[in-house]
Amino acid sequence: MRRLEPMLDAYKHGLEHIRAGRYFEAHEELELAWRAAAPDEKDFFQGLVHVAVAWYQAGRGKPLATERQLEKALRRLAAYEPTHRGVDVAALRTQLAELRTPADLRGRQPDGI
Repeated sequence: MRRLEPMLDAYKHGLEHIRAGRYFEAHEELELAWRAAAPDEKDFFQGLVHVAVAWYQAGRGKPLATERQLEKALRRLAAYEPTHRGVDVAALRTQLAELRTPADLRGRQPDGI
C-alpha cells in the first residue's frame, strides 16, 4: 500500500496540472506515477507523460518534438481505451491523432482528462 499512495497522489496532481495548463509540472508528477506504477499500467502513465510533454513542447514552439510526443502518446495509450482511471482515453487518442503541430495545440487542452 505504501507504493500505491504516492503513485495515486502524483497521478492526481499530474492531472490537475494538465487541466490548469501547467504541462511541465504535470510531466514531473506523472513521471513519479509512471515510475511507481505496476508493470501493466506503465504504458498508461508514460502515455500521459507524453501528452504533457507534447503540450509543453508546443508552448515552446518545437514542432518536431511536439509531433514525436503525440505519436508516442498515441502508441502508449492504445491499450487503455475506452477509459482508464477516469481518463476518456478514446477521446484523448482521437484528439491526439488529429494534432500534428504546435499551432494545432494552441488554445486547446487535452481531451478526456
